[in-house]
Amino acid sequence: MPVTDYQGSSSAFDIGRSILSLRRDPVVHSMEPARDASSLEMDPEAFQKQVADRFADLSSASSDELLSLAWVRKLLDAFLCCHEEFRIILFNHRALVLRPPVDRLVSDYFERSVKALDVCNAIRDGIEQIRQWQKLIEIVLCALDNHKTLGEGQFRRANKALIDLAIAMLDEKDPNATISHRNRSFGRSNNSSSSSTTAHHHSHHQNRSLGHFRSLSWSVSRSWSAARQLQVIGNNLTAPKGNELVATNGLAAPVFTMNSVLLFVMWALVAAIPCQDRGLQVHFNIPRQFLWAGPILSLHERILDESKKRDRKNACGLLREIHQIEKCARALSELADSVQFPLVEEKEGEVRQRVEEFSQVYEALKVGLDPLGRQVRDLFHMIVRNRTEGLDSSGGRPNNPA
Repeated sequence: MPVTDYQGSSSAFDIGRSILSLRRDPVVHSMEPARDASSLEMDPEAFQKQVADRFADLSSASSDELLSLAWVRKLLDAFLCCHEEFRIILFNHRALVLRPPVDRLVSDYFERSVKALDVCNAIRDGIEQIRQWQKLIEIVLCALDNHKTLGEGQFRRANKALIDLAIAMLDEKDPNATISHRNRSFGRSNNSSSSSTTAHHHSHHQNRSLGHFRSLSWSVSRSWSAARQLQVIGNNLTAPKGNELVATNGLAAPVFTMNSVLLFVMWALVAAIPCQDRGLQVHFNIPRQFLWAGPILSLHERILDESKKRDRKNACGLLREIHQIEKCARALSELADSVQFPLVEEKEGEVRQRVEEFSQVYEALKVGLDPLGRQVRDLFHMIVRNRTEGLDSSGGRPNNPA
């Protein structure tokens, strides 16, 4: 894929530098300051163990930790570290990397990684969408928290935000959902005409605001499919045979490792974060003799099992915090429908407990979303930089780099 094929995607992260200026970056960017590539030793076998150790750590996560914001951030950290070590291997074996057949294998990896740029943009959009939900949660908390007394006015304001939140989240699951379906998305039972009219108004307003948001900042086209992109990244990905390992002096193994890790990380991001046409039907053909195969295949199976759970099947993303948002919002919405004023002490205590649960989810988003967004940005920049360096080392020149 020519560099110009993905220049449009780069605008989403406002790189601020042309592809040509990226060429002036150092060849190796170690994640450990004050140590350059020439002082680092990383052989292919040690690399396999490092990858295995990192993914064994990720696979040791409990069911409550798996697919949480903290876990997804840890996954991206692992990928970025693995990739830097892979670059060190390429740097230390640069004479081999410039000759067939290794040059073709490395070039193939960089081409696959370039195809991950759109996935990065789609994930960035999904993170931004969660931020919109976070703002609505904040309105609910402001309405029902830090008040000595809870009256009808506070509940009306909270109800409006809960309806808007329900609509926003359901739009991610099914953009063609009917208004009547949306009104029931958090299990609302109030069918009075005034409630219906209010919900219809909120739905119309939310549709307009969501459409406006999408038109301004959606980085991938409406026809783009995360499921298809994952299939493209994993297309023709096969483990090296014995003769390939011999012919490449063992370098075919770390290249296959990075291809597999790239595919898994992109797949896990698509599984966790809302994005267009999410699909998890990706086959991982990894022989068990690779040290890291067990942990990655175990994680793959656990995430698939999570996606098949009854309450997760139609989720817009498997991120743990998304599930908590839906649970908390549904419980609070049903509770709000059943309250009568003035509130009795028991009912008020129940409301405050639900608000506290919602507050915990809000804090998790507040702490985790921005760092995750920065990691996705770093991943995007790294892919662009590495592709450019690959062109430089092979003597290629991008067309129209501005």
